[in-house]
Parts: sequence; C-alpha cells; structure tokens
Amino acid sequence: MTESAISQPVSGPSSPLDLFGDEVLADPYPAYAELRALGPAVYAERLNAWVLPRYDSVKAALLDPETFSSVNGLHLNPEGNQWVTAGSVLAADGLEHARLRRVLSKQLAPRAIRDLADSLRARADELVVSLADRDSFDAVTDLAAPYVTGVILELMGLPHVDGSGLVKQVESVFDTFAAPNPRVYAGLPAAQAMFEFLQTVATRDNVSPDSWLGAAHAAADRGEIAEIECVMTMAAYTTAGMDTTIHAIATAVQMLTSDREQWELVRDGKVPYEALFGETLRYEAPIQGFGRRVMRETTVGDATIPEGAQVWLMFGSSGRDEAKWGADADVFDVRRPDAADHLALGFGTHLCAGNHLALMEFDAVFGALARHFPGLAPDPAAPPTRVLNNVLRIWDRVNVLTRP
Repeated sequence: MTESAISQPVSGPSSPLDLFGDEVLADPYPAYAELRALGPAVYAERLNAWVLPRYDSVKAALLDPETFSSVNGLHLNPEGNQWVTAGSVLAADGLEHARLRRVLSKQLAPRAIRDLADSLRARADELVVSLADRDSFDAVTDLAAPYVTGVILELMGLPHVDGSGLVKQVESVFDTFAAPNPRVYAGLPAAQAMFEFLQTVATRDNVSPDSWLGAAHAAADRGEIAEIECVMTMAAYTTAGMDTTIHAIATAVQMLTSDREQWELVRDGKVPYEALFGETLRYEAPIQGFGRRVMRETTVGDATIPEGAQVWLMFGSSGRDEAKWGADADVFDVRRPDAADHLALGFGTHLCAGNHLALMEFDAVFGALARHFPGLAPDPAAPPTRVLNNVLRIWDRVNVLTRP
C-alpha cells in the first residue's frame, strides 16, 4: 500500500490508482476495468475511500440510502460537503430529501415536460437553422451550451439573464466532489461565485411566478422550505441539469458523426431518440461518480466497509461493466436493447429529477440536426478535444461539418 490516510486496517481488495489524476481522467476506462477485476468494492488508497466499480454494486448502493447516505458524503473532501452541497436536495435522504424534492415535483413531472415539447423543439430548430450558413460548427459552444443554458434559464424564470458564465462555474463545482487535489480547491471559489450569482439574480422581483424559482419562492411562502433554501434548490438543479446535458449532447454528436451507420439509424428514425439518449449515458456517463457516507458497517463482496467510511459510486465504470453489458460493453451502439438500464442519472430515490427534461432536449436537438444537417460529419481539420474535470467527462470542442 502507498503511504496514504489509512486510519484502520482494510478488509478487502485495495488499489493505488488515483481516479482523479490527469492520466486516468484523460482515459478512465482502462483504470475502471482494472478496478472491476478486483471486486465489487475496492479500497482506493490514494483517495482514502472505497470505490464501487461494478454495475451491481453501484445499483445496490443507490437502492440503500440508509447505509450509503448522501448526507455529508457526496464529496470526498470536507470542504465540499460543508460549503457546496450541505442542505441541498442532492445531499439529503429520507423525509428531508422528499421535502426538498417536492418543491419542483410538479414542474419536473413527465406530463409537465411533455407540455414543453413544442417550445423545446422550436428553440432547437431555430438554433440549428442559425448554423445553416456555416460549413462547420462546434457542437459544444455553438449548439449544446447555448441551447441547454437557454432552456434552463427560461425554466428558472430568468430568460433575460446572461448565463454564459454559468457553464464554466458549474464545471468547476463538479471538480469539488473529488478527493483533495488542486482542481478541488480551484473549484471552491467558482461554487461560491455561482451561489452569489443566483442570490443576486434569483430574487422574487426578478423571476416569473410560473417558473422554477417562482415555485421555490411560493414553497417558502407556504412554509415548506426556508427562504435560503430557494437558492440552494436552484443551485442543485442548475448543477445537476446544465453541464451534464450539454456534454451528453456533445458526446452523442461526436459518436454519431464518427460512425456513419449510427448517425443514419438515428437520422432516419430507425431507432428512437430514447435509444440514443440511453446509450450515450451508458457509454459515457456525464457524471462519472458521486460520493456516499457509510452509516453502518457493511459488506460488499469480500470487502468490509466500516461505519463512517466514504464510498465513491462509479457511474462511468458501471456503464462499461461486461457482466451487465456483455463483451461489447466498450462499443457505442444505439441498437443496444437494454441501454435504458444505465445508472448515469442515479437510481431509486436519487434518480435525477430532470431526466425527462434531458430526454426531451435530446429529442429536440437531434430531431433538428436530422432535418437540417442530414450529412453531418466530423471535421478532420479540428479533431475533438477534452477538458480534464474531476467528475465530468467534458468536451472542449466537437467540431462537425454541415456539408461534408
């Protein structure tokens, strides 16, 4: 074992891998396979935490919040748990989680999202048409980011606000979930800046009453949440629903344009957009992992995890688990019949509340691309590039040709 913070003997397999090191973040999947081979739970010496790399162990933990709690456990560092997500719906369990989630339950219900379908498709069509006079565009900065940011700000009740800076702030917030490293501490000020932005613009006088923020303020008026929880609620949904969808859309564009057959299946309607959505999230989970706090000693495979220990749920690894997905787990295929089983958006009580909205955004964006750019192809002059983030799989750019 390496010289790291092990305060008690470890019972079970262990590994010296640093999941948040640059080399692993650049291409995490070989490291994930190595961890899956060791067992369903592995002590990560460099992180002073247990990691769950297999599909079954991640799913079981998500279904057992009494043992694997989100409270004071989402981040693998104390500063993040205390300053970034404490008191939010993301970092709550049980009745407290239900209370906070209820604030936007009506707005995020499937029926409410279906009612948005026409406006979401019209917005996507307008944006894609605006790119028609170009020979190429960047699927991140020209398509996914402005589309998703515009949708989220309008639903929040802030369509008049410039949210261009929010994307980078949210990226930095995700950096704070990791075990301590320079990216964690660089991200903490960005998290504070996001809270200050929301506190400044998300006032009662600045939002429409029929918006997400309007619903949060109404809940505060009814005494269902505290006034300060309005901003915490919006911060949680902004963090969970913005960059994740942006980079999932960019990943789908990158994969479809690099495999003509896959693009034609989607473009020609031979597979539904739900299939593209599920396979994209399975293949490359936008959020690669989240933490949990173990509330009582528990056994996972050959590992005994003590009370109080931290666990990292490896969503990205679960999507490549051969035991679940077969020998072609590392292959992107929109025809995969069980892709919807992915865990990229959580499961159980912590299933992402915005999953229906994200699916509708996929439907709108790729429907518009299919109509206006049937020949969409990668730009050989500008290969896709990434930005390293502790938790998100982020694209810096994904340039594509409109008329190859």
